[in-house]
Amino acid sequence: MRIPLLLFLAASLSYCTSEQQSIDPIEQKVDELMSKMTLVEKIGQTAQRGTSSRVKGELSEDLKNAVREGRIGSLINVMNKEFVDELQRIAVEESPNGIPLIFARDVIHGFKTIFPIPLGQAATWNPALVEEGARIAAVEASTYGVRWTFAPMLDIARDPRWGRIAESPGEDPYLASELSAAYVRGFQGNNLTDPTSMIACAKHFVGYGAAEGGRDYNTAVIHESLLRNIYLPPFEKAVDAGVQTFMSGFNELNGVPVSGNQFLLDQVLRQEWGFDGFVVSDWNSVTEMIAHGYCVDEKDAAFKAARAGVDMEMTSQSYDNYLQELIDEGQLDIQQLDRMVRAILRVKLRMGLFDQPYRVDNEELILSESHLKKAKTAAAQSMVLLKNEKKLLPLKPKQKIAVIGPMANAPLDQLGTWIFDGDKDDSMTPIASLQERLGANIQYVQGLTYSRDQSKAQFARAIKAAQQSDLVLFFGGEEAILSGEAHSRAHINLPGAQEELIKEIKKKTGKPIVLIIQAGRPIVLENIIGDVDAILMAWHLGTMAGPAITEVLVGDINPSGRLPISWPKSVGQIPIYYNHKNTGRPARAESFVGIEDIPIGAWQSSLGNDSHYLDDGFEPLYPFGYGLSYTRFEYAGLTISADTLNEREELKVNFELSNTGETDGVEVVQLYIRDYFGSITRPIKELKKFERISLKAKEKKTLEFTIDKSDLQFYNANNELVLESGLFSVFVGGDAQTTMKQDFWIE
Repeated sequence: MRIPLLLFLAASLSYCTSEQQSIDPIEQKVDELMSKMTLVEKIGQTAQRGTSSRVKGELSEDLKNAVREGRIGSLINVMNKEFVDELQRIAVEESPNGIPLIFARDVIHGFKTIFPIPLGQAATWNPALVEEGARIAAVEASTYGVRWTFAPMLDIARDPRWGRIAESPGEDPYLASELSAAYVRGFQGNNLTDPTSMIACAKHFVGYGAAEGGRDYNTAVIHESLLRNIYLPPFEKAVDAGVQTFMSGFNELNGVPVSGNQFLLDQVLRQEWGFDGFVVSDWNSVTEMIAHGYCVDEKDAAFKAARAGVDMEMTSQSYDNYLQELIDEGQLDIQQLDRMVRAILRVKLRMGLFDQPYRVDNEELILSESHLKKAKTAAAQSMVLLKNEKKLLPLKPKQKIAVIGPMANAPLDQLGTWIFDGDKDDSMTPIASLQERLGANIQYVQGLTYSRDQSKAQFARAIKAAQQSDLVLFFGGEEAILSGEAHSRAHINLPGAQEELIKEIKKKTGKPIVLIIQAGRPIVLENIIGDVDAILMAWHLGTMAGPAITEVLVGDINPSGRLPISWPKSVGQIPIYYNHKNTGRPARAESFVGIEDIPIGAWQSSLGNDSHYLDDGFEPLYPFGYGLSYTRFEYAGLTISADTLNEREELKVNFELSNTGETDGVEVVQLYIRDYFGSITRPIKELKKFERISLKAKEKKTLEFTIDKSDLQFYNANNELVLESGLFSVFVGGDAQTTMKQDFWIE
């Protein structure tokens, strides 16, 4: 049957209209822009140029012309508001297609209002609080035009010698994943077009935290099932949360530098996870593939990075110098460049930069009362009480207190690593806060002028102050410069003469010592653990460190932080982490023989044959998830809804939590799973759930967690996500060493 022409045209028009309506308007705009752009302009979008944060005077004509000609897609570290406004105006009004710039900055744990270092924030076990801190950072940074931050860092870290552990969420993939999503939500906000939204960047993809020996930039060797089970989950969670950019790491992984790694950047990130934002290299990491021995020269580096899936090159210029040549020679397909540019334009359109390219000034919100209040809350919740013999803390009324140590009045160092825009003049220090709160009861002697100080010139004064006091608050730790990028340490004890000063105070006065540690990593305490009576881990807490520490010490705030990483007894135990494998000869307390227990002339068999160190045993000083409180919590009545279940059924886990002390407090309840038998060996425990629970003194609560298939799956030797039949245990308690458990079977 012949269809009348008018009906055919009407039907065709209706189909076309319907098809057009289904096309994403952002993709339509990308198509439109791509059709107009020259090859030079396309390559320009892949270029991120760096400029000093301390530029003075006028903008260079070379830089302005590069923007005018469309040869720059993003700028990093332009912190002069007038420069930001002028460069964006040139991009929008004078470049061929009016494509706006993205201004980027490392805004890691605050902009002007500085929050605790990320490892400290991980110790809060409070994703909602982490999200609020990231939102505040975005609001403040966007005032300066910064709409892109190179955070969160999601590298799983098992070696506290590594300087960048300070930026890490710790050793556990589940905790890191929950924090990953929180950071992304906070930085990006509810609407990417909001001028206070700052697109996040999941870094460093991937394995950077597994650098050999904790030496920054070093080789990482991670087999694929370990990669998928431990190191990749926080990054996948960032994709699920809508993160717009990824950063390829400096490191090589299994012999291939990440910035040239097609398996990671294409197969995993784009094909498996469906990521459609863009990937930026780390600073010069494209051309550093030459030093790795993976690329012959810059041209080769440009080819391998582009082929792998690096869309934008940070600061180095191999793309600018060689992409056109590679395309002209037929080595690189123009379609690959188009995919790179489309990803960058897609994100710029999602950010609303074409409609609102200019920054919105919210200067009045910077360091506002509400921001400082939230920073103090984060600082307070980050602190972990590790030891509290004789209930020295909280401090008693009218005690005479000697405040000693290099970190009591270190306004810059308390801000921590990666605080380019923080100002020490905004810091509220512990000594200032303690003096304001306790007045004449405080006697302050610095003892050491900075953390690495070897001078004993102030020892006598410090000892005299301790003799005249009831108690010593020793503020020790490490300067901020001793952690962070390129600041790995082989020995992570208290540097300088701090240990010697502590020992002298104890020996010559006998007064109780409370050690408050401000540092970017766990500190080995083997030389002084017996000399201090209480230990409060305070990390580098940021702007509001002083008031937060004071309120915890005096008892206004009950400490609730929990360790996001296992705390080693000595450097010799590293790496040490809770979710290790069992081995064929697992270490056991009942068979452990310490080095001092070995009889002279003993035969080998008398030492036992378990996996442990003779001198440091097999357990950390403090386990993952550990932290004390000024009250006591007890767990009881653990029950599960079934002893056997199939893969479609959920498991309900119920138990009772009691605050048996006299003080209100917060317990971080943790649930772990053990899978006893698998097609590949499984960890002895894996964190699967946690919750911060507030209980008043003597209060009880019945709590319930739900476990489902997703909590029990893992990647097998074929890199398939599977749930296997077998015996499992569910553990509930206050840290990874909890023994309260129930068994169940999966069939």
